[in-house]
Amino acid sequence: MKKIALPTRNGVVDDHFGHCEFYTIFTVDEENRITRTQVLPSPQGCGCKSDIASKLQADGVTVMLAGNMGAGALAKLSACGITVVRGCQGSVMQVAEDYLAGKIQDSGVECAHHHEGEDHQCAHH
Repeated sequence: MKKIALPTRNGVVDDHFGHCEFYTIFTVDEENRITRTQVLPSPQGCGCKSDIASKLQADGVTVMLAGNMGAGALAKLSACGITVVRGCQGSVMQVAEDYLAGKIQDSGVECAHHHEGEDHQCAHH
């Protein structure tokens, strides 16, 4: 059994990891079927400065399916043993199902600009 998490806003993967509404966490059985869905409130502010990585680790999450994130958040999640797959977009359920079916791989693209303001825009948007 494993758990995967997705930063979520309005039912879709939030492209800005540190500013999502909450994290959708799917529990997956040995046959790659989703058996449980739960939500974890998101701490407000930057993902790399919060304790979200350790909270996800404590909950058993081993994979983060994200739209994008900066190097700081990526490093924190990786240090907690969470594999990050960037470049995800769309409905959180569809993204999770596509990942479990082997259809999604890490884009390798990270957010290169880090700003505290809500008007943050990455070059890839």
